[in-house]
Amino acid sequence: MDMVTEFLIAVVDRVGENWTLALGGALIGALFGAFAQQSRFCLRAAAVEFSRGKIGEKVSIWLIVFTAAVAGTQLLSATGLMVTSEARQIASPQSLTGAALGGLLFGTGMVLARGCASRLLVLSATGNLRALLSGLVFAVVAQASLRGFLSPLREALARPLTTTATGGNDLMAMVHLDSTQTASAAVIALLLAAMTATWSRSRPWIIFSAFIVGLMVPAAWFFTHTMRGIAFEPITMNSLTFTGPSADTLMLFLTPPGSTIDFDVGLVPGVFLGSFLAALVTRQLQLQGFHDGASMRRYLLGAALMGFGGMLAGGCAVGAGVTGASVFALTAWITLFCIWLSAGVTDWLVDRRHEEPARMEPALGTQPAE
Repeated sequence: MDMVTEFLIAVVDRVGENWTLALGGALIGALFGAFAQQSRFCLRAAAVEFSRGKIGEKVSIWLIVFTAAVAGTQLLSATGLMVTSEARQIASPQSLTGAALGGLLFGTGMVLARGCASRLLVLSATGNLRALLSGLVFAVVAQASLRGFLSPLREALARPLTTTATGGNDLMAMVHLDSTQTASAAVIALLLAAMTATWSRSRPWIIFSAFIVGLMVPAAWFFTHTMRGIAFEPITMNSLTFTGPSADTLMLFLTPPGSTIDFDVGLVPGVFLGSFLAALVTRQLQLQGFHDGASMRRYLLGAALMGFGGMLAGGCAVGAGVTGASVFALTAWITLFCIWLSAGVTDWLVDRRHEEPARMEPALGTQPAE
């Protein structure tokens, strides 16, 4: 028995399984939030930059996070420290139509809200009231899509085609790749992404922060996988995602005491706290609000589209676009492709054609503009 397992058993004996999961989620979330705040990691910014014909700092930062997550996850699999087939995205049937439609809706909403779900959470902790309100709308719509009045629509859209038609959701098995091969390719891609970021004049601290953000995905996989082996109650092996956890965290505050405490519920407050502390230490806390009614409508519409789209797709820009992709779930890669596609199209239709160049895209080191 290794030291990590012994330590987790000791914590479980002291506080119980659920609180151990929540504390682990909070710690991993805090590290994610702090370094995401410092690196300005944002799929929306990367997709917009790429759609405008440039591979610069924002794309490079996203690629560092993505490749670090894939490399770390596949290295864990190659060394036998986790079994990717036990991941929720692989072990249970997933919707192919939901992945595509949800990704398209999420990408559009992401551009309208000027940030994905994780980015809104990180920004809200720094005093961005636009992100805070948008994040609340995102969580409410996600909950309505999961268990509320929007759930019949979500189920109807997800029903037509599932991974049972493709023989499963394991993309690596379909193309006959093993974890050693994918880990090696991901490490090479990570080095190339870091070189691109350096050529784009990204500061070393920004590159390092992005790398740590990416490593939080395999860290969460390893933690939940280890907890599965020592817990008496069934535990789903999962990693970072923000659609379901945002909905669950919202309901935790709206339901009587005694609601279920788990990894997901600890994750969201952890990200918020980590981002707040990072912004506080670096003196980046700043209250920001909406400029006018039109911008407010845009943000809230985008947040609603992300809430429904993320739940339909089975994951957000991080949950599907990084976490699901790191275990090579077919639906996650479909969602990721559709997010990038719809984000580029929406940016062209809404921003590039109608906004002044000076207002179209904020610098990486600034907060998103209205």
